[in-house]
Amino acid sequence: MELLFVCTGNTCRSSMAEALARKILAERPAGSGKMTVSSAGVEAWQDAPASPEALETLAGMGIDLTEHRATRLTAEIAGRAGLILTMTLAQRNYILSVFPQAAGKVFTLSEFTGADGDVPDPVGQPVAVYRRCAERLESLISRALDRLAANPEGFFAQN
Repeated sequence: MELLFVCTGNTCRSSMAEALARKILAERPAGSGKMTVSSAGVEAWQDAPASPEALETLAGMGIDLTEHRATRLTAEIAGRAGLILTMTLAQRNYILSVFPQAAGKVFTLSEFTGADGDVPDPVGQPVAVYRRCAERLESLISRALDRLAANPEGFFAQN
C-alpha cells in the first residue's frame, strides 16, 4: 500500500507531508507499517533539495529532511500509488486529466479528511508560514491516517 503526496515542486508541501506521515506512522501501533509513503510534484525539478524553510521547519519538529530530493510525478509513480493526496484541487484535476487511470484514488488532502480548502503553497514566505503549513499538514495527515486505519483493507483493496 503506497500513499503518495503531491504538490507542485515537491520541495515544500508534499516533501513535508511525506516526512510528517512517516513520523506519525512510526508513532502508531504496529500494523501501520504496511503502508509506504512517498511524494512527488507535478512540476518538480528532478533531484532538487527541499527548500531551506522546509528544512528548518521540520528540523524544529525533530524531522530531518536533508536527504529529500524532488521527484516529478510520472505515470509509473501514479500507477504504483494506492492513494494519491494532493495539496490543491488544481493539482488533483491536473493528475486526473494527465493520468485518467488514477480516477478513484486521487483526492485533495483536505477533501479526503472532510476538511475544506487547499493547503496553500508557502514557497517564498517566511518560516512562520511554513510552520503553519506544517501544522495544518500534520493535522490533516493524522486524520487521513485515522480514516485509513479504520478500514485497513477497504480503501486500498478497492484500488
